[in-house]
Amino acid sequence: MKPFTFASPRETEDAVRAVAAESSAVYLAGGTNLVDHLKLGVARPSRVVDVNGLISSEIRDADDGGLMIGAGVRNSALAADRRVRERYPVLAEALLSGASPQLRNMATTGGNPLQRTRCVYFQDVTTPCNKRSPGTGCSALGGYTRQHAIFGASEHCVATHPSDMAVALTVLDASVRVIGTAGARDIPFGGLHRLPGQYPDRDTVLEHGDLITGVVLPATSRASAYRKVRDRASYGFALVSVAAALSLSDGVIDDVRIAFGGVAHKPWRAHRAERALLGKRPVADVFRAAADAELEQARPLEGLDGGNGFKVPLLRRTLAAALRDLTAGETDR
Repeated sequence: MKPFTFASPRETEDAVRAVAAESSAVYLAGGTNLVDHLKLGVARPSRVVDVNGLISSEIRDADDGGLMIGAGVRNSALAADRRVRERYPVLAEALLSGASPQLRNMATTGGNPLQRTRCVYFQDVTTPCNKRSPGTGCSALGGYTRQHAIFGASEHCVATHPSDMAVALTVLDASVRVIGTAGARDIPFGGLHRLPGQYPDRDTVLEHGDLITGVVLPATSRASAYRKVRDRASYGFALVSVAAALSLSDGVIDDVRIAFGGVAHKPWRAHRAERALLGKRPVADVFRAAADAELEQARPLEGLDGGNGFKVPLLRRTLAAALRDLTAGETDR
């Protein structure tokens, strides 16, 4: 392990300055992703800055009926909060479908959406990887691609984003509160993550030194749910997942948000599927047509393991099932 210095600043501004001043400095909160990368040699920071004493671990009601979630709130506490379970079930379900109870007890609201891909080539420092070492190539292309992207990939990277929580926050119109060297700002959650393009080493639009201090959830009247398909019942990353939030008026869908996980470098907002659903009755044929509209953009990969073309029909069925369950009782009216 590369030696590093460890700091525990007393002020948020001091933490930001400490990280911003060194290109390889990092923040530490729950550490569930960082510690793995330290052991693997993927992360080799010069300085680790502990922010556990600086970020809030409270969940507060907002004046508009939404919630203000401190970046230090543990995933287990967020999933168990009555207000989250009642108002934002898609978020509680996504959190409980991720990792293990032990990891959820450590992982934080600010850290979970920033976790890095679980691509086996990214985590294997003996293989070329543009995300880990820009310009070295993408070993996944022509390699093992079962877990990789079918949307938004580039010739430089075909990795997927691993967070379940991030997929749920995408359909809740959430925003993240960030403090950096230039001060504080809010970023719409849907604009936080990037597609790989020519710079797959950049997962988000955050600048080096930026620190997430909280997540804002606006009030919502939409019903919501999360559905995840994986290789095993627990402690597994999504092959595909669907977060959906919608409302009905006079028997038709009048508002809808859909996002996919496990299929892109970022939570994939399914805009085409949403447009195909608006103004329609919640019936099976409509659900399938909406899935097909989005899947026209899919570009599955070949690979040594047979590739990931199976994700296309799997995602079609998963979206239809999620919408069916979310609108149960309405389809027969």
